[in-house]
Amino acid sequence: MCGRFNVFDSPEVQILLKVLGMAGAQLRYSADVAPGSTISIIRESDQHRQVCDAIWWLMLDRQTLKPNYAYASFNSRWDKLNTKGSLAYQPYRQGRCIIPASAFIEGLGDRRSYHQIKLQNEAIAFGGLYKHYLDPNTGESIYTASIITLGPLPQWQQIHPKSMPLILPVQDSAMINSWLNPAQQDVTPFENLLIPGIRSTQVITPIGKPSQWNPIGASFILESDTH
Repeated sequence: MCGRFNVFDSPEVQILLKVLGMAGAQLRYSADVAPGSTISIIRESDQHRQVCDAIWWLMLDRQTLKPNYAYASFNSRWDKLNTKGSLAYQPYRQGRCIIPASAFIEGLGDRRSYHQIKLQNEAIAFGGLYKHYLDPNTGESIYTASIITLGPLPQWQQIHPKSMPLILPVQDSAMINSWLNPAQQDVTPFENLLIPGIRSTQVITPIGKPSQWNPIGASFILESDTH
């Protein structure tokens, strides 16, 4: 599960925005983003890409329009994306987005062992889903989002053995265009994206308390599967 990330106004993030055709766009930058926070997502509507604020929690309480904490919907599992009736089924077909990030944190599950994961010389483009809510009292549009998580990654057995987040290959412009296109409701072209793998070299750093992001050991490299 991806339960914490950060995003900085860095050269890598600016390059990511440029590659996505969003050069000069303003993001919400934060050194520590936790579930329920307001984040920036990149979505497409009427063939126009835009940065929107979204709550990092896909399901809201319909009465309060606050995160429904009865369901941990800040992530959307890959094996639920094609299950009719699941929370992610419709967004996967009509509400795909990109969530920019600089790094994220994964835990081993023992509440002691945590790692920061970055891409080497690259920003991260999480594959995300979003939903649109309308405040009946004010008419305000509210967007919510989640990060798609994939199955286990063999190289992550001592990092997070259960899952990994979907990181999109932004160098594949045709795939990115399809991903952001809400008219692309045939999800067959995305099947390969849902196979766990390391598409860009990862820099892994042991950390202490997740909210503090404090390094407690030497970083190491996990090379891209495509090398």
